[in-house]
Amino acid sequence: MADLVRIREVGLRDGLQLVKDVLPTELKLEWIEAAAGAGLPEIEVTSYVPPHVIPQFADADAVTAAALEVPGTLASALAVNLKGAERAYDLGIGKINYVISASEMHSRANVRRTRQEAVEAFRAVAAERRSRGLEGKVALSCGIATAFGCTLQGEVAEADVLRLVAEAVEAGADEIMIADTVGYADPLRVRRLFAAVLAETGSTPVAAHFHDTRGLGLANVMAAVETGIRRFDASLGGLGGCPFAPGATGNIDTEDTVYLLETQGLSTGIDMRALLDLRSRLSAWLPNETLGGAVQKAGIPGLAESYPSLATAMA
Repeated sequence: MADLVRIREVGLRDGLQLVKDVLPTELKLEWIEAAAGAGLPEIEVTSYVPPHVIPQFADADAVTAAALEVPGTLASALAVNLKGAERAYDLGIGKINYVISASEMHSRANVRRTRQEAVEAFRAVAAERRSRGLEGKVALSCGIATAFGCTLQGEVAEADVLRLVAEAVEAGADEIMIADTVGYADPLRVRRLFAAVLAETGSTPVAAHFHDTRGLGLANVMAAVETGIRRFDASLGGLGGCPFAPGATGNIDTEDTVYLLETQGLSTGIDMRALLDLRSRLSAWLPNETLGGAVQKAGIPGLAESYPSLATAMA
């Protein structure tokens, strides 16, 4: 059996947070249902932020409620503070994604608090889970943003990243996500940092979140795979970017990432035909957005004999 790789679709949250045209709730739900039908095991469906901050997520409660009714996938959502996490717990979300920035300057710009204050806020989120008796029922993922550097601060020390990872694990994280928020990573640095992170986390799973800002997104995916990473964030059409990090362009494309992994003999469990059908609908839904995706443009070559894993995904 091929190595299983878990892809989290983040287009509905990370992808849409910079899109000025608000996508109607019914189309978000169509996106979720289609992504689940294509076999994506986890979908980050929204973010619990005030509507005046990001109007795109004014329908977060409605999207969450509907997403929880969609079978075959785990609906997760971003909560940037305890108030957002309490809202998530009340709604019954199965997984909360939280982020601590490794860059002090990005942390202050993004969530208006220091890195250590962000750590303490995550401890409060975990404590709230315990007080509600939800340990083992609601998973907590803690991402470390700007782990490879920051357009506001510049270099970020690897020791700072590892310290934050250790604190997140100690606080109760069920998953650690390492994010290249502004596309500074390269394969050499990816191998080095992820090897160090894996040595720090022990049995806690580690995920990778790459942006393709400088064209190295998929090369970084392969470098992470080589270190043993089997969880990746990706966004349909390469949508995405951080509104508080200048120069942070789109995420790696979900469809290109799946294609890459399948050609390498890894299994994503994702139906490529269904995924590309969804990608074509996204173009119609967001006509004012420039979408990426080489596979969407070029198609899948007829190489079933060479790539049996991909042939299975296309079946």
